[in-house]
Amino acid sequence: MIKTIIFDFGDVFINLDKEATAREMTKFGFEGLSPALFQYIKSYEVGAISTSGFIRKMLAFFPSATPDALEKAWKAIIQEFPEYRLTYLEELVREGKYKLILLSNTNELHIEEVRSKMGEIRYKRFQSCFDAFYLSHEIGLRKPDSAIYEFVLKNNKLLAEECLFVDDLKDNTLGAERLGIRTWNLLVGKEDIIELDRYLRHV
Repeated sequence: MIKTIIFDFGDVFINLDKEATAREMTKFGFEGLSPALFQYIKSYEVGAISTSGFIRKMLAFFPSATPDALEKAWKAIIQEFPEYRLTYLEELVREGKYKLILLSNTNELHIEEVRSKMGEIRYKRFQSCFDAFYLSHEIGLRKPDSAIYEFVLKNNKLLAEECLFVDDLKDNTLGAERLGIRTWNLLVGKEDIIELDRYLRHV
């Protein structure tokens, strides 16, 4: 029996344009994600590098850019948060059937852009829906590493088999499945989080 639902954020609630940053970065010579650049991004995502430090690192890779241009390119991935999804989430809270947790690989600049695009009132509405709200850069852990799922289970005294984890990335749902967590690998463009009720009937 599912008692807790753990949600990803990007492309589950808020829409993303996952190619937008790469498109913007081609203006500064970006041709692909090198291992070194990927490592810096991962470090930033778990808060091991400050925002100013991350921008300095990016400038070393792309010296023709400016700090403002890099920030703009980095934030380009963040799109709109449809109101119907927020309304659905609030209805789920009112029903009171499940403990709700957010678990997102999100860095400081991205959450800053989320708050700007949503507005503080809508962002607070969203945040208040969850019993626990975990952003990777705040907890120092990221998906799909098993440590982040173990952290959520331990901190909330949860049984893996009583949890459903919803994420749009297969690597992330596979990481959760290894610990016995039930999962829904949501297919962006084909499925929507408001179909959760239908999905829950089959787990």
